[in-house]
Amino acid sequence: MRIVLLLSLIICFACSPKKNADTMNQSLPSTDTLKSFTLYNANGLKAEITNYGGKLVSLWVPDKNGKLGDVVLGYDSLRQYINGNKYFGAMIGRYGNRIAKGKFSLGGKEYQLALNNGANALHGGPKGFHQVFWKISEFKKNSIKLSYHSADGEENYPGSLDVEVTYTLTDNDELIIDYKATTDSETILNLTHHSFFNLAGEGSGDILNHEMMITADQFTPIDSTLIPNGELRNVKGTPFDFTSPHKIGERINESDEQLKFGKGYDHNFVLSKKQNELTLAAKVIEPTSGRVMEVFTTEPGLQFYSGNFLDGKDLGKGNRPYNFRTAFCLEAQHFPDSPNHPNFPSTVLKKGETYTQQTIYKFSAIK
Repeated sequence: MRIVLLLSLIICFACSPKKNADTMNQSLPSTDTLKSFTLYNANGLKAEITNYGGKLVSLWVPDKNGKLGDVVLGYDSLRQYINGNKYFGAMIGRYGNRIAKGKFSLGGKEYQLALNNGANALHGGPKGFHQVFWKISEFKKNSIKLSYHSADGEENYPGSLDVEVTYTLTDNDELIIDYKATTDSETILNLTHHSFFNLAGEGSGDILNHEMMITADQFTPIDSTLIPNGELRNVKGTPFDFTSPHKIGERINESDEQLKFGKGYDHNFVLSKKQNELTLAAKVIEPTSGRVMEVFTTEPGLQFYSGNFLDGKDLGKGNRPYNFRTAFCLEAQHFPDSPNHPNFPSTVLKKGETYTQQTIYKFSAIK
């Protein structure tokens, strides 16, 4: 039985006066109203998406007993999204991940971006795509298309950019994210999605017992500021070898320089695949709930982050604290700092070209 997409025009995710006041007190543009849209599939899965930052607010998937649980970290009000972790469930751009010292050259001109991660630029800048209102340009029974126009010079990136992102929840229990972008002038672009996952359910403790597999024979080592040094290093014999399943916590505290730099895993994995080929990138199993998540992508890289900077100060859904390593991220993308490493896959988008990518999060359960 097909279930029609329910469109909820919800101000601040709830109808309470307090949360409505949160919206007004943040001096948001008067023409923008926060809305959330809930997608359902025939099997009972549901995904809630907001036009603020294109964020995935909740994702309810069944465990081995058929019980639904929300597997992404997030908040209950707009105030928390503005003042808390800005990346929970967010659409990231123009450039996902880090650019060293915020500098890159393009067409013989050097560009300086804002430094919002120590000495580096991160996730498109202080006002990246994660903090803008996206236009809801189309919705169908189980999908929603968001669009955003990024003006020339926004966050000091060159070229006007038009971006479309479509979320689709299929009856095969897949959350599919399709990306499309064009520019009127040469620019750089690296879009990604930044949900924080805990397959036991958000707020259910650490993720160290999750079993992780990543189809990557190499990763990109980083320096102490989390910038790649340009090397493509073989994972064999290191704590970064997830070519066969390992628990996330199995080797995370080993005396390894890369783990010390990242305070755990915060690294880009070089996927073993052909360019633009949609293939399996990762598989994660949470043994207690039995939930399984597989990640497929056309992108060349996958950033695996083990929640090392969560510190319990963020009170999430239901006022629950999100403590150290209580979530992981698998961000399909091009490599960090690619504009400064000619040996990395290019992130240049030229006028007349169309940027596309697809990433799929597929869910199932084992008994």
